[in-house]
Amino acid sequence: MPSLGADMDEGTLVQWLKAPGDRLARGDIVAVVETQKGAIEIEVFSEGVLEDIRVKPGMKVPVGEVLAIIKTAGEPAPDIAIPAPPQPAPKPAPAVQVQIAVPLGLRVTPAARRRAVELGIDLASLTPGPDGAIGLREVEAMGKPAPPKPATGINLDEMRKAIAAAMARSKREIPHYYVSSAIDLTAALERLAAENAGRAPPERILPAALIIKACALGLRHVPELNGHHVDGRFQRASEIKMGVGIALRGGGLIAPALSSPDTLSLEAIMQRLSDLVARVRGGRLRSSELTDATVTLSNLGDDSADVVMPVIYPPQVAIIGVGQVMDRPWVAGGSVVVRKAATFAVAGDHRANDGRAAARFLQRVSQVLSNPEELWPQNTSQNS
Repeated sequence: MPSLGADMDEGTLVQWLKAPGDRLARGDIVAVVETQKGAIEIEVFSEGVLEDIRVKPGMKVPVGEVLAIIKTAGEPAPDIAIPAPPQPAPKPAPAVQVQIAVPLGLRVTPAARRRAVELGIDLASLTPGPDGAIGLREVEAMGKPAPPKPATGINLDEMRKAIAAAMARSKREIPHYYVSSAIDLTAALERLAAENAGRAPPERILPAALIIKACALGLRHVPELNGHHVDGRFQRASEIKMGVGIALRGGGLIAPALSSPDTLSLEAIMQRLSDLVARVRGGRLRSSELTDATVTLSNLGDDSADVVMPVIYPPQVAIIGVGQVMDRPWVAGGSVVVRKAATFAVAGDHRANDGRAAARFLQRVSQVLSNPEELWPQNTSQNS
């Protein structure tokens, strides 16, 4: 059972999507696990054959417990126990003949009548088939239980408990500092409006994609903010995997990871963000999206608040908060003008970095948003 975040102690195995003997490739979804954040699809990260399943659907399992065994290439064949000689089967007890009443005028085949007795089904409750008679098919259909549906909903009360546990741990363990700066987005938003003018509404890029890309480029410039604090030391991540805070309609928040946004085009970021939002609100995420984030972005969006001072999600060492974009008085060229601006704030972990690193990050983000050519490079085909 993987740890799907600092707030997870256990999960419930809902469904196996693979069976023993199936060949697995990296990235295959093998199971669905229910957590406080909803139903999470469990991926595998090595190739091999699913050898054995150790946990049955419906079982609640602590983090670290073995769910299944995967045999990878090059592993020796497992020891095969020699089975004990078969014991003779006990003689069955003589069958008891049970009679079942057939309603007057109802045609029932002998096989259907016997099966109805076995299943304890009242023949009067069945609807005859196309030929006007009740056959084995009609009886079996009534006696067959509906397959269980995997849970996909999100229990908001449980999610609130999970958020509280993670944030309480963060405040206990992490020495936070905060640095913020107002950043001018006018040039980037004007360029975005021009780009969107020729697009159909479903294909338009939202300002959130600009913010994600700009912050990712800032993290590339200041890698001290991107990684985890584990075993008493900072471990810098080799790739930016940005957890993007997504609000649920009924309340609560999930921040699945968006991989390598610094290398993606704005179109690709928008596509992946739309996919994440749809699956978060449907209560269906992949395990890697909850375990891989190296930093988190909390973007409040329009009609919200000017400033957000977020709390770091352990074991990450930084979180970025962005308030709403609004008209502000701005000094430019010795004059006061109106500009579209937002306050960007960084909460950092003093065990891993300091306020100077956060200030350098904010300066870099400001440079990118003031010169949006970096957000629309000439050749983005390899980034989509």
